[in-house]
Amino acid sequence: MKKLNSLIIVLLTILVASCSMQTGLDVAAKNNFPMFDGKKIGIVTNHTALNKEGVHLVDLIHDSGNIVQAIYAPEHGFRGDAQAGEHFSDNVDSKTGAIIYSIYGRTRKPSKAMLKDVDILVFDIQDIGARFYTYISTMGEIMEAGAENNIPVYILDRPNPIGRMAEGPIIEQDLYSFVGAYPIPVRHGMTVGELALMIKDQEWINKAKDLDLHIVKTEGWDPQKPYSVTKQNWVNPSPNIRNINEALVYPGTCFFEATNFSEGRGSDKPFEWVGAPFVNSEELITTLEAKNIAGVELQAVSFVPTVPADKPFKPKFNEKECHGIAITVTDPMNYKALEFGMHLIEVLLELYPDDFKISRPEWMHKLWGNRLAYEMFMQGDSANDIIKTYENELTQFKNIREKYLLY
Repeated sequence: MKKLNSLIIVLLTILVASCSMQTGLDVAAKNNFPMFDGKKIGIVTNHTALNKEGVHLVDLIHDSGNIVQAIYAPEHGFRGDAQAGEHFSDNVDSKTGAIIYSIYGRTRKPSKAMLKDVDILVFDIQDIGARFYTYISTMGEIMEAGAENNIPVYILDRPNPIGRMAEGPIIEQDLYSFVGAYPIPVRHGMTVGELALMIKDQEWINKAKDLDLHIVKTEGWDPQKPYSVTKQNWVNPSPNIRNINEALVYPGTCFFEATNFSEGRGSDKPFEWVGAPFVNSEELITTLEAKNIAGVELQAVSFVPTVPADKPFKPKFNEKECHGIAITVTDPMNYKALEFGMHLIEVLLELYPDDFKISRPEWMHKLWGNRLAYEMFMQGDSANDIIKTYENELTQFKNIREKYLLY
């Protein structure tokens, strides 16, 4: 009976937590955004900025009687349907009449002209917790624009769907780019609100001390529990991250962008189906499973990467059959995506030395954050050797991170 009562208490606790989960948008929208009264608002957002009823931030602010002065769209566009790296043009929002400025392409930080008559900047975009996912780079540009133009910035926080775990090396300064703008590990384990506090305090942007920064926290989110507990409706944050499993594997399988091995773009399951024509699936699974990697299940899969003929971007092995693995995370709180990715590269080099190539080493450097992984693989070092190289700096990062955690 005592065990049964304990189980009931645990289940009730989880149920209450999931029912009471509110994003920063839900919290800010209470009483029609009182913090924005009488202000002209510039909104940095995309299709992911929905409240718990599925209504978009722009519509909520407009319907509350506040003025939407301008909208700023990141990579993938305001509607989230542009492919990775695809540039898009400015437009006008039909409901509010606000100009939609592209801030992905030649312009990544709003200019003074783009900020004309804006009193407050509001950022609300669902991130997935990987350094090379460009929404956090956009956030830094917005924070800098706010600091330089004396415009307060509000970050409406959302959960990090892949949790608190941090993995990977701290990126070296000479490799900074839009897929690595701050000295953080590949998997940082922070929300955008927490990261914004770190960016300001560590002065990783110009005029950081001048920034008037406000974080609207989530309520009822526990980063020590799987994202599924939140009961939030999943909205694809980009065209190739279509479910929580893909978000969990992405920090490890994204490295295959730098190889001649398909990361699954053009398939039904990008980043969770990976392969190539030269692979024997069963052989690959047997060798990988011998590594005893925790929290993941592997299955053989074959797929044909295909995109419509009118799309400008073609995936690797377009319209050719690939053989590989389907990756399913069974323990989201303990699965180490980067370690899995490094072990997979090691096994591919071992099994297919004449076929598998890290064909874009410079891109590998940028994604990984230094040149060590590529160099060590080329000289025959193991995945475990590579993982050991970042242990100390990762520990230092986690110690620094503590002061910025809100949940």
